[in-house]
Amino acid sequence: MTDQSNPGQLIDRFGRTVDYLRISITDRCDFRCVYCMAEEMAFLPRAQILTLEEIYTLAKAFAELGVKKIRVTGGEPLVRKGALSLLENIGRIESLNELVITTNGSQLETMAASLKAAGVKRINISLDTLDADNFKAITRTGDLRQVLRGIHTAISVGFERIKINAVILKDRNHKEVNDLVQFAVDHRIDISFIEEMPLGIVSRHDRSEAYYSSAMIKSDLARNFSLVATPEKTGGPSNYFNVVGTETRVGFISPHSENFCGTCNRVRLTVEGRLLLCLGNEHSVDLKRVLRANPGNMAILKQAIVDAMLIKPEKHEFNIHEQAVILRYMNMTGG
Repeated sequence: MTDQSNPGQLIDRFGRTVDYLRISITDRCDFRCVYCMAEEMAFLPRAQILTLEEIYTLAKAFAELGVKKIRVTGGEPLVRKGALSLLENIGRIESLNELVITTNGSQLETMAASLKAAGVKRINISLDTLDADNFKAITRTGDLRQVLRGIHTAISVGFERIKINAVILKDRNHKEVNDLVQFAVDHRIDISFIEEMPLGIVSRHDRSEAYYSSAMIKSDLARNFSLVATPEKTGGPSNYFNVVGTETRVGFISPHSENFCGTCNRVRLTVEGRLLLCLGNEHSVDLKRVLRANPGNMAILKQAIVDAMLIKPEKHEFNIHEQAVILRYMNMTGG
């Protein structure tokens, strides 16, 4: 076993401090986005996924090891029964600085106020297009009007920050980047554009042909907006720019064109209890096994987490021009 000089921190072998945990609480989703999952998905049986109590135990263990920010993701996290009570419990962990959530927005119209009351400070909402027909084509099942109502409700509730996440695909929605930024500006929220990540094998979608780089998006935006780089970081991979004359920030998450691995401070917990050390690699530890083999033993659990830092890789191995090497889908990974 590994003994760290500072037991209150998680530090990998490259000297990076891990203080950000993303937790997937379900692999299920009410959408079927073309870049995220196959049209016909087989979801995990209940016995294979972490219970809400196990998720809370793991969140508490990570917080005691120095994690300051937890993001709850899915699938669509808000479709899991009991998600709100879990968020309330995680929100009571005193050492956490931030509890945040990523959602597709479908449940926000009814749940936004409860999320804020539970202690969620910031919220990211996936929105790739403002065209209803295109939204239906990309999500396969989604209703744009429902999501927009959810966004407006979330804005009225008063989260510290709201950000749209948009995955940009050539010839699907790349011509809408200016409209999406204008939407963010009009509603005084932020937006991040994301280069597609090759996770899982998806049919009827050629990732190399659909690839649209951050540089291309910046060039498109320059026709309508003035962007000024800001050194601000939020514990994520975005490089942020202020939209001159507005309150909006535009972020770019560029795993292919601008590798951000050198400053990686995050790990992911999948819904089946695997601690995933890198989004673009399969290095992982089965924390569900540790939990269930040692019920109530927080010391053994925390040591397993500390030891896992030794296998966190230096960088991801994404290649947009090759068939997916990582066979798990994004809905299983948790964003």
